[in-house]
Order: sequence, then structure tokens, then C-alpha cells
Amino acid sequence: MEKKAVFALISFWFIFSFARSRPADKEKINWLSVNEVNMKMKVEPRPVLIDLYTNWCYWCKVMDKKTYSDPRVVEYINKHFYAIKLNAETEDSVIWNDRSYQYDLDNKVNDFSIYVTQGRLAFPNTVIFPDVEQMPASIPGFMKPKEIEVILTYFGGGSYKMMDFGKYSSNFKSTW
Repeated sequence: MEKKAVFALISFWFIFSFARSRPADKEKINWLSVNEVNMKMKVEPRPVLIDLYTNWCYWCKVMDKKTYSDPRVVEYINKHFYAIKLNAETEDSVIWNDRSYQYDLDNKVNDFSIYVTQGRLAFPNTVIFPDVEQMPASIPGFMKPKEIEVILTYFGGGSYKMMDFGKYSSNFKSTW
């Protein structure tokens, strides 16, 4: 009888331990389509962050896993930006600021990718539009959360309106 009681207690302990330790769903970046952002910008303008990637890009996947899933990055982007995840090689038309961009067969990318990177295609590429009328800032390459923080806060906090990035970054103190 005593063995049954001990076994029952151990069984209940395992069941309740695993039930409580189930990981909570992580908050994720609210990725929007280009069309959704076009509509939102007309109502409530804010900076736009585009994660320009390709399916074959190893570092794009690492950036998704390490940077775009970091809770601090997720929270900051969701609060201060409209975020778009865009495959640079999409064959679909991309309409941005009332202009249509098509797939470029010669370069095997969408013309929008060429526009936002000023022809310097590299992936991953973090593209920031302070607003739809300004030329975007294109930041090629993988960035850790600590490295992307200065860029996000520069544009998300509006400092780009008051000072150049060099001055901002030289005085920047990371908190991540």
C-alpha cells in the first residue's frame, strides 16, 4: 500500500511539474504585408522596417532566430515601427508609395529590392524608411540584438530628425 502511495505522489509531481513548466508563447514581431503598411501609413505614419531576405540565405535564418525573436527587439519594433518581412526574390508585384515594382528576370530579384538597397543587394538586409517620401536606409548583414538597438532607437525614437547617425551612435549607450 505504501509503495502505491509513493508512486502516486511521484506521478502527480511529474504531471504537475511538466504542466507548469510549459513555455509560454513568445511575443512575435507583428509582420505586415506591404499593402497593409501602405494603408496604415495613410492613417498613422511611423517608420517602416523591412526585413529583406531570401529563402537560401543562411544568415537571414540566423537573424530570424537570434535577433527578430529577441523580446527586446520584438517589443521595440512592434511599438515604434510597421514591420514588413519581404522576400527579395518575390515574383509578385510590390506596390510602394503608389509605384509598382516587378520581378527583374535579369537580376532574379524584385525591382523593389534593388530600389530599397540602392542596387547593393546583400542579405539579410534591414531597410528603414523614416517615412515613405524619404530614401530608405539600407543596412546589409546579420546584426545581433545589441547591434541593431542603435539603429532601431535612432529611427524609432525620432532622432534621425535632429542629428546624423554618426553623432547619435557615438553618444549611444546600449541597454540591451
